[in-house]
Amino acid sequence: MTQNKTARRSAKVIVCDLMQTGYSYKLAEKVGANFDPHFEPQLTPSEMLKMGVFAGKYMTDCRAEFPDAWFKNAKFSAGARDPGINFFGVEASKPLSYWREKGWIHEDDPRGWFQWYCRYYMGRRHEDDARQIQRWRNMRRHVAQLKKNCMRGDLLCRPRQRQALLHWAYDSRAM
Repeated sequence: MTQNKTARRSAKVIVCDLMQTGYSYKLAEKVGANFDPHFEPQLTPSEMLKMGVFAGKYMTDCRAEFPDAWFKNAKFSAGARDPGINFFGVEASKPLSYWREKGWIHEDDPRGWFQWYCRYYMGRRHEDDARQIQRWRNMRRHVAQLKKNCMRGDLLCRPRQRQALLHWAYDSRAM
């Protein structure tokens, strides 16, 4: 279940967690650098985990794949999913089964978009990048709805939509 710590510093990452074993990928870019010009996330994976996303039940078994610092102040649920852990204190996610049914999960990233983003942030470049970046860009419609319907800084306006945007690395606190 744990990854060799030296593998994290090398160009190849070997994954071994509850959802994926025997998968490996190469790091092609520096951490947090050289993103596609159409992909400008406002939050890092570490910031997202510290703020409270995915009801505290995301990536609890795959910490070895990512830097320890990402998890230092992350908000995780000790038991079942807890929407109260989310920054806005509301549920804003569909179950993984829904995403699978829609065909939105790539086999290399069985946890979905956030797993893809974490790996992209670490430096992996992948055949699925263009699709995932387009999915991220499509979330701008929710940004437009917040700007249209909420006063800037009114964090009580549309909390589910704001939380969903946090899940996609948009900083909805600033909208």
